[in-house]
Amino acid sequence: MMNNSIEILAPCGSFDSVTAAVRQGADAVYIGSLRFSARAYAKNFDSEELKKAIDYCHLHGVKVHITLNTLVSSEEVPIAVETAKEAYLLGADAFIVQDWGLADIIKKAMPDIALHASTQMSVHTPQGARVLYKNGFDRVVLAREMSREEIAEVVNSCDIETEVFVHGALCMCVSGQCYLSAMIGGRSGNRGRCAQPCRLPFKVKGGTGYDLSLKDNCILNELSELARIGVASAKIEGRMKRPEYTAMAAAVARHSADSGIADNEELERLRAVFSRSGFTNGYYYGKTGREMFGTRLKEDVVSASESVLSEIRAEYKDEVQTNGVDFTLAVKKNVPVMLTAECRGITVKSVGVVPETAMNVPLSEEKAKRQLAKTGGTAFYAENISADIDDGLTIPISSLNAMRRDALAALEEEITAVPYRRYIEPVYKKITAKERSGNITYRAHFRHCDVPAVFKDCELVYVPLFSKTDDISRLAEKGFNVGVEVPRVTFGREEAVRRKLDEIKTVGIKDVWCSNIGTVSLAADMGMTVHGGFGLNVFNSYSLDFLANIGAADTELSVELTSGMVNHISGNIGTGVVGYGYLPLMITRNCPNKNGKGCKTCHGKSVITDRKGNDFTLMCNAGCTEMLNCKPIVLSDKQDVFSGTDFMSLHFTYETNEQCADIFKDYLNKAKPRGEYTRGLYFRGVE
Repeated sequence: MMNNSIEILAPCGSFDSVTAAVRQGADAVYIGSLRFSARAYAKNFDSEELKKAIDYCHLHGVKVHITLNTLVSSEEVPIAVETAKEAYLLGADAFIVQDWGLADIIKKAMPDIALHASTQMSVHTPQGARVLYKNGFDRVVLAREMSREEIAEVVNSCDIETEVFVHGALCMCVSGQCYLSAMIGGRSGNRGRCAQPCRLPFKVKGGTGYDLSLKDNCILNELSELARIGVASAKIEGRMKRPEYTAMAAAVARHSADSGIADNEELERLRAVFSRSGFTNGYYYGKTGREMFGTRLKEDVVSASESVLSEIRAEYKDEVQTNGVDFTLAVKKNVPVMLTAECRGITVKSVGVVPETAMNVPLSEEKAKRQLAKTGGTAFYAENISADIDDGLTIPISSLNAMRRDALAALEEEITAVPYRRYIEPVYKKITAKERSGNITYRAHFRHCDVPAVFKDCELVYVPLFSKTDDISRLAEKGFNVGVEVPRVTFGREEAVRRKLDEIKTVGIKDVWCSNIGTVSLAADMGMTVHGGFGLNVFNSYSLDFLANIGAADTELSVELTSGMVNHISGNIGTGVVGYGYLPLMITRNCPNKNGKGCKTCHGKSVITDRKGNDFTLMCNAGCTEMLNCKPIVLSDKQDVFSGTDFMSLHFTYETNEQCADIFKDYLNKAKPRGEYTRGLYFRGVE
């Protein structure tokens, strides 16, 4: 899809930010409701504030996108739908959604609204975009880590709109795939409550001590190129930030979109308001490395001086007049004065007093026009004024002013009126505990093809997709039930994945583990048996049904669910949990070692240390780096708790073959854990 222009989409955490964004040239804003927003600690909007914000934006021709971009439990789904319904009936233009099940229900219940796939869905490939478009999404918010070539590839893949982050904070981890805050503090980024632990001290060998902290993204100079590529929307991050930030970022983006380049002086003021050691455009140009890392320094904080902020506030303190009005005034003898006002195809009339015979100076056309043109402080300006005044008549100027005010108020009411919208009441599932029909089964994941013989008893043994096909084939010949694991993220590698899947099909391998919506759809379209991974973040029964509809045979559930929640999720496909493994807390495209001594000597495995002295293993694969938890999840003695689970997945990383075999035997025997371990979040949950 090709556009000639690009939407400027600004973040708003308060009504002050809404007015700042609109007055500085934003085409759209995104705001959060009080519940189910990925910035739960932002002020967000109650019903009254939401109505006020939507009306103000629509009066100025600005669209309003509502963020409902968190995971929701089965019990929360009806509440989330009611939250969406309220915004829908108030006139919201789009919903930004993360949860597959919630998105599916909203699309069916509220067909007259646009549905946008949140960046929390981790979509970064053409196939991911295609499956969203096929399932009713109007727009996809792409992963922040994508290069311009990868963005263009998605844009050209189908007719779905694309939205790209052009300024603001960069998470170290691919959005939607971070479990660091949840695991170490119980505050889930997928539930809108990230504590930003990546901004705390984490050190690799030779690093700065803040080796999970990136500078803020800034590609505001590239808006013309993004428009040429066909990107629909340029998104600014920052709903938690002050209105002055929103104003300045919107102003820079507006200037860049209109003139082809960002103003350097404006960029410097934007940096003064907020930055982390400056800005980076590394991902956009495919150049990762040390120059992308940065922290919030003292000089960054003090640069946001009151003089800078007051200067910015002065630029948006006054109302902007975005609506041209055509006034027609008729002053005729013996009939009430009539003022007709037309704007945006809407016509209103205001009736005044009956004119009197002038005792001194009659009302002139010039004077009438001068009074009607006084629209200051409103969203309107007089574009054309015509006056038909009979000779010798006059009316009080106060009456003429009142007619102008009444006409503009009537126009405002008509412009902000919400057209009729269909609402189809959803049918909700009855939430009951699921009981497994037979014994729990096991599936083991390895990062190599040297699998111990004891794992022939596993229902499935996964090895990396990009292993040598001969090695995969030999495992099958030895009696292993072999499947392949597709990398969780596949930036720019979709065709390589497709070719490799074709290749392994020729040797009889049909089972595929996929942890991204794009690869799920790709493998299903190729006729493979698709097993979903934990990275799909299935948090409720409705999401389970969505995955079933696009071809998944079964799936691991979210690692942020409690055991009780796990047992209450059911649908047309089987479910499993991560029963063992050093859980990947992050997956990042910029290795933390690049802020240290580099990646030449680590051979794909290294450590990063937190401020408490805990070591987290870094493992590199498929162009990305995973940060593993310092303790493994172990559920060998807790299997009976998961009565509704069909299978347990054992994710091995750097264990020896002997250790893997012993761990598997512990699960077969339901033995107590050995050494240090964690139960994950299954018994404590997340906020």
